[in-house]
Amino acid sequence: MSYVASRLSVVKPSASMAASQAAKALRAKGVDVIDLGLGEPDFPTPLHIIDAAHFAAKAGQTLYTAAAGTPEVREAIAGKFRRENGLDYTADDIVVANGAKQIIFNALMATLETGDEAILPAPYFVSYPEMVKLLGGVPVVVECPETTGFRLTPVLLEKAITPRTKWLFLNMPGNPSGAVYSESDLEALGAVLARHPQVLVLSDEIYEHILFDGREFVSFGKACPELKGRTLIVNGVSKSYAMTGWRVGYAAGPAPLLKAMSTVQSQSCTSVCSIAQAATVAALNGPQDEVARFRQAFERRRDLVVDGIRKINGLTLSPPEGAFYAYIGCASLIGRKTPKGVVLEDDTAVSNYLLNEGRVASVPGVAYGLSPYFRISTATSEEVLTEAIARINAAVAQVE
Repeated sequence: MSYVASRLSVVKPSASMAASQAAKALRAKGVDVIDLGLGEPDFPTPLHIIDAAHFAAKAGQTLYTAAAGTPEVREAIAGKFRRENGLDYTADDIVVANGAKQIIFNALMATLETGDEAILPAPYFVSYPEMVKLLGGVPVVVECPETTGFRLTPVLLEKAITPRTKWLFLNMPGNPSGAVYSESDLEALGAVLARHPQVLVLSDEIYEHILFDGREFVSFGKACPELKGRTLIVNGVSKSYAMTGWRVGYAAGPAPLLKAMSTVQSQSCTSVCSIAQAATVAALNGPQDEVARFRQAFERRRDLVVDGIRKINGLTLSPPEGAFYAYIGCASLIGRKTPKGVVLEDDTAVSNYLLNEGRVASVPGVAYGLSPYFRISTATSEEVLTEAIARINAAVAQVE
């Protein structure tokens, strides 16, 4: 007998998790491996957030909450949207879930019919196409080359839209590329979408506070207010506040969509941990000094990696504009041989070589829909990144 449903046959495990697990397996054997597979800040959660969680637990805030979230956390999120993004949402326009990924999953579960299409500008976050496929949809991958700054253009968007298009996914700053859309970029995409009223927009803005070189973040909702009735703004506290393990994501959008998403959540996980919701209130309403400090550290790390990779013959890297990743081009390595005579046929082979011989875990570009690249996380210390760059340099230097 089979224990696995047929729908899972088209779904791949998370490539970034797989890279991290491969690194852990080597470590368990005593191999010194630097794991740059997962995107996770190495900073501790700010103390005032932890204190708020402690207080909430001691005060008895340990019961189920409404599926959409507590009134307090939804009001805090609405306040954040007004204060930081210029978006006019109320607490009733907000839902929370166990991370931004569950927000996206709930939205797709609530809306996708079999055969509906979702446009995914590549490179994309690894989970997007797998969630679409799992829920009966069809990922429509639109390659956005480095020459466009890894950004979707109006021409590419227009060509991708069909009568079956249900969603357009945007991610800014982008994982893995770090690409940022300007307000004019978003307005141009909005002009295309205005001609196609059946298309919903999922704007994943989880990295909004991690911008470099003085850039200012503009939410899709702010740039295209005329599309508010079919836009879902997705965010969370994981990246900006170093709260990945707290598992709190949130979204703002049209009431019928949010109601359907809450129904999905009520019949799956019920609600988000009540204590984590209290911590999120403290994160959004409390001091923001640590958010700025984290951003400054991520920019220094970005600079270190860009400088290091540029000195490696055979690799390329356009400076990421935000987030904490480096999407490194490895086209000149394809077809060449490792010291053991193994041909590097694609970016998966390059990542495997860097792991097994260079002892640095990365994720191949094929997982993000655009090759030949590999992604490393820069969300770790400058000391670790310096050593990782040295190891990558040594490994690439041995390729014939």
